[in-house]
Amino acid sequence: MGLAKMGNVIILGSQWGDEGKGKIVDLFSGRFDIVARYQGGHNAGHTVFIGENKFVLKLIPSGILRPGKIAVIGNGLVIDPAALLAEIDALESAGVAVAGNLFISNRAHVLFPAHRMMERLSEARPGRVSIGTTSRGIGPCYEDKSARRGIRIADLLNTELFRAQYDSVMEEKVAVARTLGIYEDQDLRRIRDEYEACAERIRPMVCDTSQLLNQAIRDGKTVLFEGAQGTMLDIDHGTYPFVTSSSASAGGACTGTGVPPTRIGGVIGVSKAYITRVGGGPFPTEALDGAGEQIRRRGNEFGAVTGRPRRCGWFDVPLLRYAAAINGLDSIVVTKLDVLDEFDNIPVCVGYRAGTTELREMPPTVAQLEKVEPVYECLPGWRCSTFGIASYDELPAKAKEYLAFLESRTGVEVGCISTGPERNQTIVREGSRFAKLVA
Repeated sequence: MGLAKMGNVIILGSQWGDEGKGKIVDLFSGRFDIVARYQGGHNAGHTVFIGENKFVLKLIPSGILRPGKIAVIGNGLVIDPAALLAEIDALESAGVAVAGNLFISNRAHVLFPAHRMMERLSEARPGRVSIGTTSRGIGPCYEDKSARRGIRIADLLNTELFRAQYDSVMEEKVAVARTLGIYEDQDLRRIRDEYEACAERIRPMVCDTSQLLNQAIRDGKTVLFEGAQGTMLDIDHGTYPFVTSSSASAGGACTGTGVPPTRIGGVIGVSKAYITRVGGGPFPTEALDGAGEQIRRRGNEFGAVTGRPRRCGWFDVPLLRYAAAINGLDSIVVTKLDVLDEFDNIPVCVGYRAGTTELREMPPTVAQLEKVEPVYECLPGWRCSTFGIASYDELPAKAKEYLAFLESRTGVEVGCISTGPERNQTIVREGSRFAKLVA
């Protein structure tokens, strides 16, 4: 497929999430007609800074911040209607036009308080391996979806059908929770009434978004597909079971929106200049010394939704190569380069070793990944500020060498560099595949 046909692009996280996708999607959404989110729930937060305004978006695509752009919440999401409406109200109170610009899939699944109860209390059960979830009920909602007992937005809008489904599903959940000894008393009738009230507020925004997107593409409009979390949290390809409950990789864009893969023109991965993760799970390059704390402090590495401190470590080349293969990455955006400004030396993991054996593929199990020994090469730091630089030529020579090293070792071009949270604190490399994809 020639670049001239590459109008529809996926932007996703290529590490463990929190890579700065919100800023990148917001920055380039102005060049697309529609921005569509394809998976996850309100456990994922995208933080966008516009001047003095800070927006934390949990369900609504970052493109909503661009006047006149269409934002789509795809069928691959699970939606807490109350959380969605709170987000809409916050945006509208800040002067963002939501009505008429936001469309919600009628096939997305509905998240209920019972899902939060099941996750919060089952996560704490003796003998269970704690995943470190946000306890927002995302996993149990996806469980209901896969078990074919979920309630979808289309069901919620049909009052008679919804009441019958809701009563049946909640009766089952109460029985299960009592059996497991994790039941919390809930006013199920009051909750049902609240959800019916929410349904009336979102009704004008609900439609068959797959039809909307495919028709828009046929009409020559362009779509930016926005992923949540990151590749290494993908339910199939991530560090299972320390993953999210949806398909965060590129394939999820198709299943989560109903747009076929033949309509996708390119895939862009977002990666920090180092790496972080939240919650439990293996992390081969985690820096458990003062360097990790320095990264956390300089990078303000705390969750946008939860406020939890993120685990911090050094750039992981094998992990990025794996993400590139899984997603078919055309280019990567390296964010938070300025966080490394103060380091004399910057280690980069260039391989994994198990004993005396060099690994040539990503270990499939947590037990194996936890035992790998990262092989590092140390690069000299640049020891001067890169914050806010918007021209590649103005970067310090050693910063350019660092980026070139990542590019050569991962096999993927570094087409864009972010040097701060603002829109104008971004470098797009002229002539790159990235520049062509977002042109």
